Amino acid sequence: MNIIVTGGAGFIGSNFIFYMLEKYPDYRIICLDKLTYAGNLSTLASIMDNPNFRFVKVDICDRLAVEMLFEEERPDIVVNFAAESHVDRSIENPGIFLQTNVMGTAVLMDACRKYGVVRYHQVSTDEVYGDLPLDRPDLFFTEETPIHTSSPYSSSKAGADLLVLAYHCTYGLPVTVSRCSNNYGPYHFPEKLIPLMIVNALNNKPLPVYGEGINVRDWLYVEDHCKAIDLIIHKGRVGEVYNIGGHNEIRNIDVVKLICKELGKSESLITHVTDRDGHDMRYAIDPTKIHNELGWFPETNFIDGITKTIKWYLENKKWWQDIIVGEYKDYYKRMYTERS
Repeated sequence: MNIIVTGGAGFIGSNFIFYMLEKYPDYRIICLDKLTYAGNLSTLASIMDNPNFRFVKVDICDRLAVEMLFEEERPDIVVNFAAESHVDRSIENPGIFLQTNVMGTAVLMDACRKYGVVRYHQVSTDEVYGDLPLDRPDLFFTEETPIHTSSPYSSSKAGADLLVLAYHCTYGLPVTVSRCSNNYGPYHFPEKLIPLMIVNALNNKPLPVYGEGINVRDWLYVEDHCKAIDLIIHKGRVGEVYNIGGHNEIRNIDVVKLICKELGKSESLITHVTDRDGHDMRYAIDPTKIHNELGWFPETNFIDGITKTIKWYLENKKWWQDIIVGEYKDYYKRMYTERS
């Protein structure tokens, strides 16, 4: 089985590659990544010499390069993690989100059609559903919830989702889509809430919290997410959307306070800043469909997951310190140039 994983040098993509190589030692995994600021080749250092793994530096928007890779590797499955994903950056520069998240997805699917891929899987987000009110804890996102986006990021992901499903209806492309809640765990880029708070707390820097910090997120440990995608690409029904949620709803401010407690840091480090434009109030996913059809359920509660995550950041300081100062670019030159 040959699987192309796009965005595999990023947070969730790299965790998925590690999971798949361990579970399926006879599979060949080809990682395609542009290595933007959020892609870190050092993340993949431990598997670069694995004979069943290959890294290729390619932009998914580069149609010729993508088709050349498909011609060479003849993948059975494509899992698309590649995306611009930070909401704040999408507010500053929407165009690149449309280019990568929508047009890049189209390039990949055209290659899948041309080379007869048996499954294309689109990794999406619960943010395509908009948000839920804080005073209605009985409401959850299901696969039937209408799309109602709030940011250029979520709009670009929603557009990609609709395009994926249209390729299935129009061309018969065998696709699946998953929409997940907020992930956390090892190798999470330090611009996102949990790793940012861990890194800043370790450096005794302010912990910036938007507004009052009452926004609620449903946190999903990244390994649980990887297990869900594994089930979907092997057993999921073609043409279907599957929601993947963690059943771990927590306010942002409480997440930050928990990190302070676990690290023995004072809550006086918490600094409230002006809220983000269009900031969604609450995300909450109902994963009943994937549980009933594929037997998946989230295995990691938030306390256990955040403890493991903090431990990882404590034990892997060089990884995130290099990112902060940009030294990982030198690592790429050493690792990739020598292998080209």
